[in-house]
Amino acid sequence: MPLNVSLVSADAEVWSGEASLVVAKTVEGEIGFMSGHEPVLAILAEGQVRITQTSGTKIVANAQDGFLSMEGDNLTIVAGNAALIA
Repeated sequence: MPLNVSLVSADAEVWSGEASLVVAKTVEGEIGFMSGHEPVLAILAEGQVRITQTSGTKIVANAQDGFLSMEGDNLTIVAGNAALIA
C-alpha cells in the first residue's frame, strides 16, 4: 500500500500523490517514511524533502519552517516555504 503524500507551502500545494518512500529533514535529523510507519508529528528543518513515487520517479523539494504529520498511510508536510527543485 502506498503513502498518500501532500506537500504544501504557505500559499500553494507544491506536490501531492502516492509514494513508496519519503525522506524529510526534521530538527532531530532525517527521517524516512514508508507505508505502515508509526504516527509522527515533527518540526520540519530547512532542507530537502525527497519523494520516491510508486513508479520509481524521484521528486526533490526544498522546504523550511513548518511541520510534518504521519498518520495511517497519510503524510502531510506543511512548510512556510517549499518549492520543487527542477
